[in-house]
Formats: sequence, C-alpha cells, structure tokens
Amino acid sequence: MGTAFILGFQKYYCMGFSKRGYVLLAGIIALFIVIFVIAFSMDVSDPLDFVMRLGGLEGYCALSIATIMTPFLSSISRVFGKSFLTIHHIFALSGLALVTLHPIIYAIQQVDISVFIPNFSSWDDFWSLGGRFALILLYIALVAVLLRQKIKQYWRPIHELMYVVLFLAIVHGTLLGGDFQKIGILIIFYLLFVTSVLTFVVKRIQAHSQKRTKGSV
Repeated sequence: MGTAFILGFQKYYCMGFSKRGYVLLAGIIALFIVIFVIAFSMDVSDPLDFVMRLGGLEGYCALSIATIMTPFLSSISRVFGKSFLTIHHIFALSGLALVTLHPIIYAIQQVDISVFIPNFSSWDDFWSLGGRFALILLYIALVAVLLRQKIKQYWRPIHELMYVVLFLAIVHGTLLGGDFQKIGILIIFYLLFVTSVLTFVVKRIQAHSQKRTKGSV
C-alpha cells in the first residue's frame, strides 16, 4: 500500500518535473525534515504539544515558500511542469492548515477560545501574542484571493498582507517559541523571512519595470 501511494503521488504530482524540479523538491522536503528533527530534539514528552509546535513551524515554512516563489512564475511552472498557481496553492493551503492547527491545539489545551483574539492590552503583549493578529490577516489575505474577480484593483495589495503575517509570526515565535531557543531554528526561520522580504522587493522591481515598458510602447 505504501509503495502504491508513493507511485500514485509521483505520477499525479511529479509528472512533468524537470531535473531541476526534482532537485528543488528534494531540497524543500529536506528543509521540512530538518525542522521536524530539530523540533523533535527539543521535547516530545507531550505529543499534543509537539504537534502544536510542529504545526506552527512547518506551517510558517510552507507559507514562506509559497511567498518566496511568487516573483518566479514562469521558472516555477517550467521546472515543475505545472501551472504556477497549482504549486503555489499546494504550499499556501498546506501552510494555512498547519498554522491554523497551532492555535486550535493550544485553545484545546487551555480550554480557552480567547487565544484567537488579538491582545492589545500592552505593547509587549501585542508583539508576543502577534500570532493571533497574524492568523486573522492570513485569512483576510486568503479571502482577497477568493474574491479577486470582484475586487480586481484591490486584491493584490490585500493579499500582500502575507508579508505582515510572516513578520508578526516570526516575532511571536522569537518571543514565545521554545523551539526558537535552538540556533538551527533561528537561522532557518530568519533566512526564510529575509528571503521573503527580498522577493517582495524583486516583485516591486518587476512591477515597476513592466509599467515602464508599457509606458514606452
């Protein structure tokens, strides 16, 4: 059964992959495995707590990858042999599910649904609990994509709240996340965040260049 699953997965998702596509996919899988191993080395005495931590970590990683690939539409399509949106949505929706699992488990542990409500009681509380506000912004960004045909002029700026989400989430993780005590997690996640910011700059440069090209025609 396991072999059949792997073969089926490869046939459906990996058909059309170029050699670079396989290498890139292997690198991404390796990154997820490294994060898992580091988190596992911290503490697994409470399985539910471990799943909660892992959801936040792997979810952030998936969302970062979905964000980082956005300036490279044609390249992503070429190496994976599929539309950019297909690949982008796989990572984005996986990340959304995982980071949502993070507060759900915490709410169950605490028996308190207020963990979903942003805390503005103080400057320190807002930033340390910024993951709450980040989750709201994440879903607003998702809704913007779903309504892009109805709000054609506004959905892109709203969807770019993703960069604010990543910022709030990494601050939250740094201030409260026990896994961030590991230097490996710090390096990986700050590199993901910095790379996301750099790709945002690349996107702005691309948009500016396209406007200049259209204006000169």
